[in-house]
Amino acid sequence: MSRIHDFLNEAGVFFLATEDGRQAKIRPLGAHVEMDGKEYFTVGDFKAVYRQMTENPLVEIAAFTPADRKWLRYTGRAVFEDNKAVEEKVFELLPHLRQAYSEESGRKMMIFTLEDATARIIDMAGNEEAV
Repeated sequence: MSRIHDFLNEAGVFFLATEDGRQAKIRPLGAHVEMDGKEYFTVGDFKAVYRQMTENPLVEIAAFTPADRKWLRYTGRAVFEDNKAVEEKVFELLPHLRQAYSEESGRKMMIFTLEDATARIIDMAGNEEAV
């Protein structure tokens, strides 16, 4: 899992792909935390992405590192957890989110990890490495 975490850190921004009906949707994310041998991600409970993931939990995360010109495909089933330790770590890393996700705002940070997942790092020549 550390290899995925390090790749996402190097990329900075990564993309989450979901499905909305028959239409693919993709959006940039940046928040992720490695804890207890898992990589955790977050979305807001008020966003369409959360609805899409509850309707179809099969998602893919993609990231690209320009320095070595490699990309990551991390594919699996999104499983949401109520994990206060991860939430606090996200707030520590990105303090501005604490105001966005609070009782006052009425918005909740939804924390998920990927299960039944595969991860591959691919270079520009098409060589793949299973992670």
